[in-house]
Amino acid sequence: MDESGGSARLFEQQLTPAERAAIDSVPKGLFLGGRWRDTPTTLPVLDPATGQTLCAVADASPADGLDGLTAAAAAQADWARTPPRTRSDILMRAHRALLADTERLALIMTLEMGKPLAEARGEIAYAAEFFRWFAEEAVRLDGGYLPAPAGGSRFLVTEQPVGPSLLITPWNFPMAMGARKIAPALAAGCTCVVKPAEQTPLSMLALAAVLAESGVPDGVVNVVTTADPGALMTPLIADSRSRKLSFTGSTAVGKLLLEQCARTVMRTSMELGGNAPLLVFDDADLDEAVEGALAAKMRNIGQACTAANRILVQRGVAETFAERLAARMAALPMGRGTEPDVVVGPLIDADAVAKVERLVADARRRGARVLLGGEAIAGPGTFYPATVLTGVDDEAELCHTEIFGPVAAIATFDTEDEAVARANDTPYGLVAYVFTENLRRGLRVCEALETGMVGLNQGVVSNPAAPFGGVKESGLGREGGFTGIDEFLETKYIGVKV
Repeated sequence: MDESGGSARLFEQQLTPAERAAIDSVPKGLFLGGRWRDTPTTLPVLDPATGQTLCAVADASPADGLDGLTAAAAAQADWARTPPRTRSDILMRAHRALLADTERLALIMTLEMGKPLAEARGEIAYAAEFFRWFAEEAVRLDGGYLPAPAGGSRFLVTEQPVGPSLLITPWNFPMAMGARKIAPALAAGCTCVVKPAEQTPLSMLALAAVLAESGVPDGVVNVVTTADPGALMTPLIADSRSRKLSFTGSTAVGKLLLEQCARTVMRTSMELGGNAPLLVFDDADLDEAVEGALAAKMRNIGQACTAANRILVQRGVAETFAERLAARMAALPMGRGTEPDVVVGPLIDADAVAKVERLVADARRRGARVLLGGEAIAGPGTFYPATVLTGVDDEAELCHTEIFGPVAAIATFDTEDEAVARANDTPYGLVAYVFTENLRRGLRVCEALETGMVGLNQGVVSNPAAPFGGVKESGLGREGGFTGIDEFLETKYIGVKV
């Protein structure tokens, strides 16, 4: 792409000085072995609120990707030998640096991804917390020592870094998902090659610069941006030097990656798709339930794997709940994420809008009633308004597909057993939400739901100190919490004769 072209000049005039400075502050090359590298071809980065081009970044070839792996492999032994306290100190510096640079980093994220500035600032804080949490975990790796049951020897158990890791991050949380993978990898003593989503490369490139300034040695973190992730990642996954793959994205892509990783029996972590049910019982605090549903549905404009995809409300309170939720969603200002007070920004691209349009149209054909929204907004930008549907049929496509947009799909149920059965009637199992004032019911339902996480009377579950992940086709492994670092460690047993 030629940045001197007419559309680029037009949009450059539309950016404020602060916005242009933020974009210009980000390195645009590949980050390999501690150096920035340009490429013959480039990848355009668009502002979804306007459709205009922000800038262009390097477009890595498969050979560039292998250079990143070579750098990671060369740095692995020294990084693994680095004292845990030193690794911890570097991660703590990164934590402080991210917080100190919140405004610039949040603006970069909003411009390339669309989420409102308030949410972007929250994501920077969330990302920074992963570096603090795993800085603390880096110095707490342990093992074991015990006598053999039959005597004659001792068992030593130790934890060692798995080795060079491939980290693939999504566009919807471009800074936090990178931090959630990079921080435990580095804390465990692993080097890495990071492939960010092609829609949102700037946040990861900015993070790479912050990590370098925080003291991460050359080659420990490498970043490759590309317009063709399949061509880039295939040789990296096939290379025996790659010892771990951590992926966040769709279940369909995750399955393909698992097939590729099986050829070398590579360790994997997969945070895949969701189809989150949100259950509201008739004894729930409705004000709390509405606010919880709003948080679970509208975080990141609904573009989250944890978003409430199916809202099931007990029949006696369904009408009141729907009206209150529609009133709250109708009051959410929509616009470019950089504008004051905006809550509903653009979806990531035109394909995302088309998908939401298709799902809403299908639900309406099956009898759903539109209480709010329901029609896409003409450009510029890729906006879809906050929408509330009631009477959604279980056979509607949006009950089986991640909506990834600001659409609250409400259906009713009569009994607890029915609610649990319908909630579990999906191949996915990432997260669920339950609203009830009955503690016994709450515990029964939480235990019966087939998900890796449950929010009981709360609409947000993500926390760096908690294990994030799903069951069934929603993934493998956990990120965050005490178990997050285990994904990057191998257990070694040493038998000692005495």
